[in-house]
Amino acid sequence: MENGRSHARAARAYNGGQTGQYCFLPMKNVPHTVTDAAIATIRERIESSMYPVGSLLPAQRQLSEELAISRASLREALSTLEALGMLHIRPGKGVYVSSAQASNAHPWRFADQASLPDTYQMRFALEGFVARLAAHSIGDADIDWLDDNLDSLHGALMESALEEAAQLDFAFHMRIVSLAGNAAIESILRGSADIMKESQRLPFYRRELVLSTYHEHAVIIEALKARDGEKAGKAIEGHIVNAAQRAGVHFPIPHK
Repeated sequence: MENGRSHARAARAYNGGQTGQYCFLPMKNVPHTVTDAAIATIRERIESSMYPVGSLLPAQRQLSEELAISRASLREALSTLEALGMLHIRPGKGVYVSSAQASNAHPWRFADQASLPDTYQMRFALEGFVARLAAHSIGDADIDWLDDNLDSLHGALMESALEEAAQLDFAFHMRIVSLAGNAAIESILRGSADIMKESQRLPFYRRELVLSTYHEHAVIIEALKARDGEKAGKAIEGHIVNAAQRAGVHFPIPHK
């Protein structure tokens, strides 16, 4: 019982503390420290051209006040963004925007089979559907398995065991796929196992958002526990969009 309660708390925290409401906010990720929040905010401003390439960022004193963080936390955030290739810190002269996108230190290894954006779009199209089906067939033993998987994922992420985390992530998603009972979809996704796992590994390299997958999985589990297919589908779609963003991929979501 405690596992279920702790996951429910994680899910509520991820959704602003509102029980029973599941956020689907495309292109939004949830940071977990003030430094993470600063990294996410500055990165969004760079990517949206609020801080254009070549421009000088506001003075650190002004920026720290604006973001409501200490100068030390701000410097840590700026150093992280410099390591990603988005900023250039020039001592005595300020911080300049050097790129609107993070450098890709982890190239996509399956470009000859499918692009990374295509892979996330495939997952978005298929996994939201199967989650809606799975919500109506899931049993208590399945929920216990998902809870245990979530605990193991948290441990792997805290230890920076990214390979293990990617395996657990893949197992989580495929368990939901198998519950849907659609053999064709399961065959497609299992046949793309290596591509799937790589698409799940890449988001973990955003260290400031490394626990986001854990929190998003908690939201999915809560929707499945409620046997609410629509919320489960939206939760997993939101998770895939967010994971894509963490991997540096943006793709349009068609709206009805």
